[in-house]
Amino acid sequence: MSSSAEIRTGRPRDAAIDVAVLAATRRQLAESGLAALSVSAVAQEAGTTRPAIYRRWPTRLELAVAAVANLAEIAPPVPTDDPLADLIAELTHFRHCITDAGALALAGVMLQDGVDPELLRHYRDHLVKPRRARLRACLERGIASGLLTADADLAVAVSVATGSWYAYALSGASAPRDWPRRVARLVWRACGGIDSTATPGAPR
Repeated sequence: MSSSAEIRTGRPRDAAIDVAVLAATRRQLAESGLAALSVSAVAQEAGTTRPAIYRRWPTRLELAVAAVANLAEIAPPVPTDDPLADLIAELTHFRHCITDAGALALAGVMLQDGVDPELLRHYRDHLVKPRRARLRACLERGIASGLLTADADLAVAVSVATGSWYAYALSGASAPRDWPRRVARLVWRACGGIDSTATPGAPR
């Protein structure tokens, strides 16, 4: 993720170890949370050693960020000719990433004072900015297609889309199973769109 995470020996880096370590880290994050993340347990599960992990990611927090960023970069939704469906797909992918890697606590850590600036930059560049850009692109395609109003406030719409997940978490409530579809439809309508995904008798 940065020069601080590169191996400082002359031996070539084993990509298979990276994959195994990041997968083990995500599983532990989802199961036990950030506070309980154990590098020793990750090393054992991944079939490597603690020194090998620390050569790549010098701190537990760097390891956690790398694991979540890696998941977010795996198979992001491919744009189609249906921007509303794409918006739903993006929010479904977001939910997958934040729940399957227990990444909610990580977002909270990034908001705290004293976070290493380089680590924060990496978190934003690899998780936050790409997601926001893809969500905005969905809405921009809606405008270009004449499905949304040209003056739609896309900056706020993008923040509302993912921010609603954090609002549910802070309130102690669980997001509904169909959260991606409902939030996408809400944002779409707020941007002046007509919801073509609604079916007769379905909640609006």
